[in-house]
Parts: sequence; structure tokens; C-alpha cells
Amino acid sequence: MKKNIDRREFFKTAGNAALVMGGLSAVAGCKANAGQAAAATSAEPGEMTYRVNSVNGDKVSILGYGCMRWPMIKDENGKDIVDQANVDRLIDYAIEHGVNYFDTAPVYLQGQSEAATGLSLKRYPRESYFIATKLSNFSNASKENSIEMYRNSLKNLQTDYIDYYLLHSLSGIEAFNQRFGDTGIMDFLQEERKAGRIRNLGFSFHGDTAGFDKLMELHDKYHWDFVQIQLNYVDWTHASGRNANAEYLQAELDKRGIQSVIMEPLLGGRLSKVPQHIADRLKERNPQGSVASWAFRFAGTHPGVLTVLSGMTYMEHLQDNVSTYSPLVPLTEDELAFLEETAELMQKYPTIPCNDCKYCMPCPYGIDIPAILLHYNKCVNEGEVAKSITDENYKKARRAYLVSYDRAVPKLRQAARCIGCNQCTSHCPQRIDIPRQLHRIDRYIEDLRKDTL
Repeated sequence: MKKNIDRREFFKTAGNAALVMGGLSAVAGCKANAGQAAAATSAEPGEMTYRVNSVNGDKVSILGYGCMRWPMIKDENGKDIVDQANVDRLIDYAIEHGVNYFDTAPVYLQGQSEAATGLSLKRYPRESYFIATKLSNFSNASKENSIEMYRNSLKNLQTDYIDYYLLHSLSGIEAFNQRFGDTGIMDFLQEERKAGRIRNLGFSFHGDTAGFDKLMELHDKYHWDFVQIQLNYVDWTHASGRNANAEYLQAELDKRGIQSVIMEPLLGGRLSKVPQHIADRLKERNPQGSVASWAFRFAGTHPGVLTVLSGMTYMEHLQDNVSTYSPLVPLTEDELAFLEETAELMQKYPTIPCNDCKYCMPCPYGIDIPAILLHYNKCVNEGEVAKSITDENYKKARRAYLVSYDRAVPKLRQAARCIGCNQCTSHCPQRIDIPRQLHRIDRYIEDLRKDTL
């Protein structure tokens, strides 16, 4: 059987979804095959689009709130803490505008995300929203520690059940066995699901196709209710590093009737901060829509998608995404082809696939790894990375990079401090060789400072 869904078949599926969504005001039922699941949406402008969970009938907003990037402030001791008042304001707006899926994890925001999310959501009736969190047992995968982490999540979220529980960041069968399969924790989680304290059980995935295939072989045994994958219009057929193309992952889920939850629809923000000529191309095609809206419409177009997560730190981002999905207008076949051409153009720009997840932090030597990598990507997109001293815009690019680097990253947190301990690399879901990239950037900066590029 051909495993990759080809572009024509995707266009056909997406086109059918558009017809369904345009002609229905609600879904009368849901089908077992997630690939054929219809979206429940009002035809009226300004109302959120919903998808129906084919396992239990949950009506889930197509826009899910990713709680990894809540706004932060400094306390009286200079420590970074969650800005709870701002979180409340964001969640109030989200719920008021139909968002009902909130995704967090014990490790987000250095352990602060679950408690902040739970405190804010506690102000609303429990049945009015869905909570997703994860078993992030990276450092200690013993059954005892995993059970303690699970129970702490219930406590921090101030709830007695979790709607969507994930085995956090799996890459294949080896990681699954080390953290879950060989520890006995899966028996416990299945009992919790049977008791209703876990309503849906799944996993989030970062890895290659071979790793995904092995995890899919476990479906008969564990009956995955959903799977969280990285999907966007670049990663659909141009996934970088050791990550699998989303085209393949979604097709494998569709074959088994498993719905997907989408992470990284903006590829760590890179699809909202594209090079100017790419932004001009997108705005020319749809002057009313934002650059980011193209990525969100792409992620939501496939009918096998249950919800699309976005880590919305700022109100303007939340408002834009709510607008995009109220209601979702699925991409046409022509628009999908246009985005594939756009993705191909973007492959010419050598950005580092950092998604600002901060899993690499804290660095034992105080280096601000995400800030360094994101600053580099920003300069690439804005044409401020010179290849040599002979470049026409070398002087302008040199000054712009050096000035903005010192502003973006304090000197004691810059790439020059990396000793190559490699502690960060194993935590990176994008499989970036972080020390190599930091050393490369540091050499580039030294060449700029010495004027020897």
C-alpha cells in the first residue's frame, strides 16, 4: 500500500472538507474514520469552528491554546514568574470567543504552566473546557515518579480528571520502552483511562517515519485516542533534520481512524516572520489576511485534524488566530498548490529549525540558546547575514547583526560561552546539534567583529 498521501489526494480531501464545511451548520454525527470526520461550524461570520472527537463526541475548538508561552514578569527577587493577571485576560478572551482546548505540561515555563493554567481555568465550569497535559518523565522514568508527576498535574490543574493525556515527546519505540513500556506505567495509565480520570490517551511525536511506524504498531494494544504531530505547510513535505514529513504522519493516522492534534503550525513562529518577499507574496494573494493566517488555515484544512495549537503570548496574536478560525475557511486546491510553491521558496533560506520550545534550557553555563538561534533566523529572514566581505550590503548587514545581537542577547549569555557539553542536544525535539550551531554563529560573529569574513 502506498504510504504517502500525494498532493493531489490531499487537495481532493481538503476540497471535500471545504464543501462539507460550507454547506453544514453542524455535524449530525461523527464517523469512525478521522480522515472523513466533518467539522462542526456555524456559517455565521465570527463564530468559532469546532471539530468532533470521533472517539467520544467532544466538540473541540479548531483553535487550541498552547500554554507553553504564557507572559512572564519579574518578582521582587528578579525571578521570572507567570503574569497571572495577563494569563487570566488571555484565557477570558479565548473562552469568550469559543476556544475550549488548553494544552500544557509539567515542564513548561520551568514548571509554572500547569498551575497558572489551572488557576485561571478554575474560574469556569469544568465541563466547559478540555485540558491536555503530558507525562514529561524525561529525567526520571520510574513508575513511582511517573505516577507522582501525573498526580501533581491533577493537583496543579485543580481537576480530578484530564481530558487529553499525552506521553510527552516520543521519537520511536526505544524511547517509548525506556520511559513507558518497560516501567509498567502503561498499565496504570490504561486503568486511569478505564476509570475516566484520563478521558483520552495519546502521545506527542518528534521523529522519523520508522519511529512513527513502530509507535503505530502499538495501536492495537494501547488504542491511541489521538496523536499530536508537527504539521505546517513547510513540514508537510519538507521536514528538516530527523523529523518526518507531516504528509506521511497524517496519512498513517487517517488509515487508522486516529485524529491528530497539531503543534508548531507556525514552525516556532518562523511562518509568521518570513522573509519580506515571501510576506509580500502572501499578502498580495490575500490582502485581508495576516501572514500567519495562511499557516493556520493550512493546518486546519485537513479534516482529520481535531485541533491546532498555538502558543499565544500576546493578545493581538490570539485575536488574529480567533479571527482566522471564526469560521475556518479551508484552503482551495489552488491555494494549497500556492503554499507548496511558497514552501519550496523558503527552503532557499538556511534558517535553524528552532521552535523556541526552551526544552534546551536552562543551560548550565547561562547561555540563552533560543535567543541566539532566533536572532540568527531573524537576521537571515531580514537579509542581515552577509556571506563575505565582498557582498554589496556587507557593511550594513555587519552593523545590523552586531548591534541587534548585543541587544537581543546579554554578553554573559552569548554563544561564545558554549563549551560543547552537549547537555542541551538530547532535549531538542527538532534534533538540532545545538553546540555546533552555537559555535558556527560565534565564529561568524568573531569574523564580523574582526572584519575578516
